[in-house]
Amino acid sequence: MMRMFLIALTIGGIVVAFITHSPGVLGAALVAAFVGAVGTIFSIAGARIADRSRPDASLLGPDVIAAIRDRAQRQAQGSAAPARPAAPATPRALPPSPPPQG
Repeated sequence: MMRMFLIALTIGGIVVAFITHSPGVLGAALVAAFVGAVGTIFSIAGARIADRSRPDASLLGPDVIAAIRDRAQRQAQGSAAPARPAAPATPRALPPSPPPQG
């Protein structure tokens, strides 16, 4: 409902700005149109964020987070070896190139 009011305020401000001959009314109409447009943008963004967000009930509790952290620490302590083999200390020599033919 509020979004419709803000859209109406924006459109009404623009219409009044085009049909008025008074500078004061023109200024007030432009301010109303700007406030309505910004409010409409924020209300649409807020509705989109609310639609995409997860409910608080689906978040993990502190006990589950602590259990995950403990399991990760145990796995890190158990596998102290590096995941990739270390690079050789000396670079390997390239094979000799064939002699030029000509």
